[in-house]
Amino acid sequence: MTSVLGRSADSGQIGSLGHYLATDGSRGAPVAIDLEGPHVGLVVGKRGSGKSYTLGVLAEEIGTTAGVSGIVVDPMGAFSGLAAAPFARTVTQPTIRADAVPPAGWCQLLDLDPAAGPGALLWRAAATADTLREMRAVVDTAGVPAETRRAVLNHLELAASWETFDPSGLTAADLQTQGVTVLETSGTPTAAQAAIVFAVARGVYDRALRTDDEPLPWLLVDEAHAVTDTVAGRAIRTLLTRGRHPGVSLVLATQRPAALPAVAISQADLVVSHRLTAGPDIDALSRTNPTYLDGDLATQLPQGVGEALVVDDATESAVTITIRERRTPHEGETPQASKRRTDRSPRPDDHVTPDEVVAPGTRSP
Repeated sequence: MTSVLGRSADSGQIGSLGHYLATDGSRGAPVAIDLEGPHVGLVVGKRGSGKSYTLGVLAEEIGTTAGVSGIVVDPMGAFSGLAAAPFARTVTQPTIRADAVPPAGWCQLLDLDPAAGPGALLWRAAATADTLREMRAVVDTAGVPAETRRAVLNHLELAASWETFDPSGLTAADLQTQGVTVLETSGTPTAAQAAIVFAVARGVYDRALRTDDEPLPWLLVDEAHAVTDTVAGRAIRTLLTRGRHPGVSLVLATQRPAALPAVAISQADLVVSHRLTAGPDIDALSRTNPTYLDGDLATQLPQGVGEALVVDDATESAVTITIRERRTPHEGETPQASKRRTDRSPRPDDHVTPDEVVAPGTRSP
């Protein structure tokens, strides 16, 4: 019999997650995750412990389940393997509309004080223009000192260099379709990634408020700690605290839970924790302190790759599981030198014998 984590209803859509892990390491009964209703989830773990792999498993289940849609923000290129499945598509270098970011967001994005001259001018431009070109035109014709105009124009040129803003950029309607859309932002500056996460998170929330016949959206953000303290943090907090009502689910994945805002941990009803060793990260996760957790969280964290402790508010349980195998290729594995090939022939002086190796900071004879 399959156990369902996060289950808040007697029946409905579920997705396969893995199996219970017995204390002797043997595999137990199958475990699924509830996909019938909205959730706030955290997937945490140090590098190489299986965090991104688990997020990919969840994306696979969302992609093959009727009534839900998935959006994966992929800053490391770890989810391109999902494109091998018919239910997924990958958007490389995604773009958004400039007016998807509000005036206050533009000031935060470009680090300009809205109460000072350049920040106030940027606010005015963002409030009256729909595109980056129109914003430049507003700034260029403003009756303000030339140095103020130059400062704002320089900042807008920086934003244009990200190649993130386009009048035909993605909208929530483009993303909230059956299946999974991977937004690959690897190589994109953090500020641009933050703008994309803001636009997507705010867009699916606003659309969910207006419609009740679209698939329920799931937003999965990998390496979430990089954007929660940016302009994206505003929209993320909205989903954390108000996303349940319109049916929007949010899953944040990170190897640094200590870098997430406290509200992310306090609002999570599903926490999937792989191996953690850093004290601050364990302490941050321990602040959930559920009464149904038997003993200290730190002593219950798993050690093996692909193993996870799941803390589930809906069933008021904490269980250890092993994540099922991916059905699509996983691109988040750590590179290994022994698996790399070289096209150049070695030169005679390329090889170093063990006798020639000296300790750092010492001189060879």
